[in-house]
Amino acid sequence: MTSKDLGRDVVKSYTGNLLVAMPTLRDPHFERTVVFLLAHEADGALGVVLNRPTGVSVSEVLPGWEPLVSGPPVLFEGGPVGADSAICVARARAGVAGFVGFSRVVGQIGTIDLSREPGKVAERLEYVRVYHGYAGWSAGQLEAEIEEGSWFVFSALPSDPFLSQPEDLWQLVLRRQGGMTAAVANYPPDVHLN
Repeated sequence: MTSKDLGRDVVKSYTGNLLVAMPTLRDPHFERTVVFLLAHEADGALGVVLNRPTGVSVSEVLPGWEPLVSGPPVLFEGGPVGADSAICVARARAGVAGFVGFSRVVGQIGTIDLSREPGKVAERLEYVRVYHGYAGWSAGQLEAEIEEGSWFVFSALPSDPFLSQPEDLWQLVLRRQGGMTAAVANYPPDVHLN
C-alpha cells in the first residue's frame, strides 16, 4: 500500500533544514530570517527563527534554565505564532542516544520538554537555546512559498542553531553556499523591489 493509497500526498520533508529568507521577502516577521525546521510533513511545517534574539533574559521566564543556555542568555523570537509558548532547541552531547523529554529532529539536535528539571538533563546537553513562539505553515503553504521564491532551502550545520552571534546567521549561511547565492548576502537591507 502506498501513501497515495492511504489518501495522503507524499511531501519531500525539509525537517532539519534551514529556510533562508530571500531579500525580496518583506514580511516583517520573516525579513532576513533563518528558520530551522523542526517538523515538515504533508499537513504542514513548524520551525523557529534562529537569528532574532530579544532583550528578555531566559532567567526572567524560565528560572533554572539560564545556566544551560548557549550564546546570549536571552529568549529568541521564534516566530509570529504562539508567542505565549516556548520551545527549547538543544544539541545532545556526542554519544547520547536520547532520553526522556528529548525529541530528536536531526542528528544530535532536538527539542527539550521545558517541564523537565534542568539539572536532570544538563549533563546530556551541549547547547541549548529557548524560543518564544514559532513559525508555522499549513498543508502546502511552505511548498508554495518556496516555489514562488520566498525562501532558499539549505542543509543546516550542527552549529547553526547555537551561534554566539546569531544576528550574522543570514549572511553567513548565504556566503557559505558559494557562487551567485553567496552574492545575495551583500544585498542591501533597505532596497525594496517593486
